Amino acid sequence: MAVIVGYIASDEGRAALKFGVAEAIRRQEPLQVVHSARTGKGSGADSTRAFVRELEAAEKDLEEAGVALERLDFDRGNEPSEDLIEVAESAASSGQEAVIVIGLRRRTPVGKLLLGSNAQRILLEAPCPVIAVKAV
Repeated sequence: MAVIVGYIASDEGRAALKFGVAEAIRRQEPLQVVHSARTGKGSGADSTRAFVRELEAAEKDLEEAGVALERLDFDRGNEPSEDLIEVAESAASSGQEAVIVIGLRRRTPVGKLLLGSNAQRILLEAPCPVIAVKAV
């Protein structure tokens, strides 16, 4: 089984990463962290730098627990949901079980009627269970 985290440089992304690291350690399963820059053509440099900084902190905990980390950094201009679902489908097609971890932001009462389009697509189209973590 793989724990697949959808990471963006935000409170939601950090919440997903934190939970995903703990889940991978608890399950003693590899962690795949998917970072998707929507800009395409290599122009997501700032987002990528934030991604690398966040992962450096997590790598130590994973190493100490003996859990493998795979960093997947996409800068193709896709929506993050597309890249995350693609990684999960790849795991499923190779016979590997997976769980996806995503972060959600707090919403107002009216905003709760609407779910972000990326989160909604992941929840509806992912070929595996999805854990949604609230950012605080």
